[in-house]
Amino acid sequence: MGEGVAQPGTDAPVPRTTQPAQPIQEEAFCKLILYMEIADTRIRIWDVIILVPNFLFLLFLAVRFNRARLKLRATSSPVFLAFYGLVVVSVVISVVRCAVSMSVNASAVVGGYADKVLWITVRFFLLAMEISVVVFGLACGHLDSRSSIRHVLLATSLISLAFSITQGYLEVFSPDTSFHIDSKGYDLFGHGGMLFWFVSSVAFALVYSVIFVLPWTALRDRLALPTKRSFYAYILFLILLDATQSAGSGLLYFGLGAGLCVVDVTTCVYFTLLTPLVYHTFLSEFFGVSQPSILFSYKAQVDDNMEDDTVSLPHQQSFSSLKTDSDYIYQNNSVYDSTQFDTGATPVNPLYAASLQSPDSITGYSIDSAQSVETATATGYQKPQ
Repeated sequence: MGEGVAQPGTDAPVPRTTQPAQPIQEEAFCKLILYMEIADTRIRIWDVIILVPNFLFLLFLAVRFNRARLKLRATSSPVFLAFYGLVVVSVVISVVRCAVSMSVNASAVVGGYADKVLWITVRFFLLAMEISVVVFGLACGHLDSRSSIRHVLLATSLISLAFSITQGYLEVFSPDTSFHIDSKGYDLFGHGGMLFWFVSSVAFALVYSVIFVLPWTALRDRLALPTKRSFYAYILFLILLDATQSAGSGLLYFGLGAGLCVVDVTTCVYFTLLTPLVYHTFLSEFFGVSQPSILFSYKAQVDDNMEDDTVSLPHQQSFSSLKTDSDYIYQNNSVYDSTQFDTGATPVNPLYAASLQSPDSITGYSIDSAQSVETATATGYQKPQ
């Protein structure tokens, strides 16, 4: 939540869809925290709360960027690049939004509109990322190609765009009076109003709940469902978040001040934890492995260790025939440590072999070193460094 534009003519009647039963007092802590400034500056405490976790995560990505770049260049799978791109763009937009919000005058029309547009932009990218990882896991995880990635991203972007346009229209033409600050003369960002937020949160919670129970339905035999427990933990997180948001927005819609505290907490969690959660769940293992796992010819070996981080699906079939890298985002973790390569497999990409070393040691990489790696791989022996 952030500042918005000043609304002239506040005495004019506001549509009932955005008018709470009782106005929330500006002195209430859960409302005060949204617009209270630090000393005599324009820096609001709420923006600092959102900025600090996002900025720290951006620093984390920057420190590990060199290693991530090498591994992304070496892998044959575009899904890792797609997820990494969504994560980076989302966190950068979040940091930019906070910086702009701290520097503009919210009581000015231009500054208020700029802040609202940035809030909606951040929400657009977060929603696209949130849905993309779910849709790809359920429908396209086995189609590890650039065309399938583009189709999934296009579909999720259109869904997010429709959501954001609706939210933006409501923010501009029908702002929620619960977020109007009389003493400052402007409106806080109200997520499109509590009725819109309630309906959308309920819808998302229901969809994610259906996905969560799919492994125990008759569709389990028709769908190549993910088996990683971390995937279902991600889905459960979204269910709980959306359910809590629907409860808070519903309470606030009917004028109960406690609802504002609930939506404050869910807003903070969504805008600060979703991006790191996606990175940890779907990318951290890939960037953290210390031995080759992304090959151009690959055959998975199933062992007993796979049960440690997999969901025991009813009548679960063997996944030893999976051949694409993206399958290992959603299926199991142990393939990184229990792999068996065909004797006629294509050699490991030299760039990938080099990326497994310390990033500082890659600076001297040359064509000669690449040829030596290829020779060592073909003979099954690599000369110690």
